[in-house]
Amino acid sequence: MGYIKDLFKEKADALNVDIKNLIAQHGDFKVGEITLAQVYQGMRGMTGLITETSLLDSNEGIRFRGYSIPELREKLPKAEGGTEPLPEGLFHLMLIGELPSQEDVDHLSAVWARRSHVPNYVFDVIESLPVNTHPMTQFSIGVMALQRESIFAREYAKGISKKNHWDYIYEDTMNLIARLPRVAAYIYRRKYKNGDHIQPNGMLDWAGNFAHMLGFEDKGFFALMRLYMTIHADHEGGNVSAHTTHLVGSALSDPYLSFAAGLNGLAGPLHGLANQEVIRWIEEMQQELQTQSPSKEQIAEYIKKTLAEGKVVPGYGHAVLRKTDPRFTAQMEFGKTHCPEDPLVQTVWNIYEVAPAILEGTGKIKNPWPNVDAHSGALLKHYGLVEEDFYTVLFGVSRALGVLASLCWDRALGFPLERPKSVTTEFLQKLVVGEVVED
Repeated sequence: MGYIKDLFKEKADALNVDIKNLIAQHGDFKVGEITLAQVYQGMRGMTGLITETSLLDSNEGIRFRGYSIPELREKLPKAEGGTEPLPEGLFHLMLIGELPSQEDVDHLSAVWARRSHVPNYVFDVIESLPVNTHPMTQFSIGVMALQRESIFAREYAKGISKKNHWDYIYEDTMNLIARLPRVAAYIYRRKYKNGDHIQPNGMLDWAGNFAHMLGFEDKGFFALMRLYMTIHADHEGGNVSAHTTHLVGSALSDPYLSFAAGLNGLAGPLHGLANQEVIRWIEEMQQELQTQSPSKEQIAEYIKKTLAEGKVVPGYGHAVLRKTDPRFTAQMEFGKTHCPEDPLVQTVWNIYEVAPAILEGTGKIKNPWPNVDAHSGALLKHYGLVEEDFYTVLFGVSRALGVLASLCWDRALGFPLERPKSVTTEFLQKLVVGEVVED
């Protein structure tokens, strides 16, 4: 390895043992108002953020400004003749805190259409990348290239009052959200469709136009994009993409820089890749069992085999939720309406029938129920969006709605630079035995 690397490995192994012993012996020791175990275990359960746009309840699931997903599917305005809520309506709700009218939503659609022009230099930057570059990398770089357009960065350099920060953050937010579908669709067509690009249709709503630019004209896919963009938009503030956008924004980085940072977090395997992992797990099962429609008994045995190999069943379990994710239920209802005979979709439903009992029976899993990722890939595949590496880009376009609405509120409320206190393991070892005291 080289002696520096060997030495680092030796030190890391020793400290890992010390930390495990420390947690085992003193995990419940209070460091301020939290436990020592929480300090080490990803800050789980520590309340330390304000996010006005949504709240995750362990039993009820996500609520946007107090409204559940079933309520939003009923109450938010829809496209003419459509069945699913328009994401513009959810953005209005998160930003304003009130359900929008059809006029409000139509206004937002028109505003985003007017602001959607992407400068050619952004496409030039994307074109400079090898075409086999991961689509999330291309997307993040595209957003970074757009940063040249930041109104907040330009005005801040001139000198503006803190009380006016929100104004320019709002303008950047509206411009960025308007442009994201164009950038994402350009990357999709470049990477998967030989650069055969499709111009935007300004008469369509935001999600409908995105579907159009991707190259899909099936009205069912339009409806799916409206639903997908709505239910993936926000999940309170502690998840990696939301927290990262908030954290970077707290340094007064503009929305382009802040959201690009959030995208890089979303690209991580433990955050935004779960839906493609679900699909790949199902496809591996189909291949091993040599059938596109495995029975519930076959699925049960494959789940047990997966667990016996020390692996997880992707799409099941959640850090907070303790019931079936309402976002899964919304997609299942969509599937029952639009594609009930699809073998892959049916397999998702059959997994849902057998997996929870098996997972619960292990005694090791707090939440054996499916999350949003357990279903979304199967619906995308049904309509022909089969390029799994692109799924996280879809997630990113949607997540912009929530994290950028929150960023507007961060600046409107004048939230400060985020700067939590950190300590060393040596300090904690001394603290639990009384050799040092907290400041």
